[in-house]
Amino acid sequence: MENVTARGVLFNPRGAPLLLLGCANPLHEWALIRAIIAEVEEVVKKGYKVDEVTVYLGELQNVDKSVMEAYLNEAIPQIAPGAQVRYETEPARFRCRVCGREWGLDAVELDEATREAIHFVPEAVYSFVRCPFCGSRDYEITQGRGVRLALVTSRRQEETGETR
Repeated sequence: MENVTARGVLFNPRGAPLLLLGCANPLHEWALIRAIIAEVEEVVKKGYKVDEVTVYLGELQNVDKSVMEAYLNEAIPQIAPGAQVRYETEPARFRCRVCGREWGLDAVELDEATREAIHFVPEAVYSFVRCPFCGSRDYEITQGRGVRLALVTSRRQEETGETR
């Protein structure tokens, strides 16, 4: 095998990043990319045809989407031929345990340094954000944390013996 280049990302044959151009924290994105690739590979190994991969990027995670796209848009079709790759941002949502109200991250003002701190440790949001309705720090994150993956699959014909 030889080195693979994916729009600003150079990987060696074992899948390790040799260079991630334009990414402030390449190891963060790289760990997520490897986890997504591993999941798709596992589904394919089980005999499923992957038709679509949707990557939900949580707003609190603040992932560099361009780095994810650069590699996944090249790698996924090689692992799962014909698969479409989509990306969706999952907005952060919170529910206050004191007043019961729900809100999004857009309801509070955060400077860039605070957003960066939350990027590395999403639970840090509890140190910086209060319920905009009652001021409590006792709330839960109901969505928008981390990265989720959704796969649309179908069984391979040769595995099931089906014909069309």
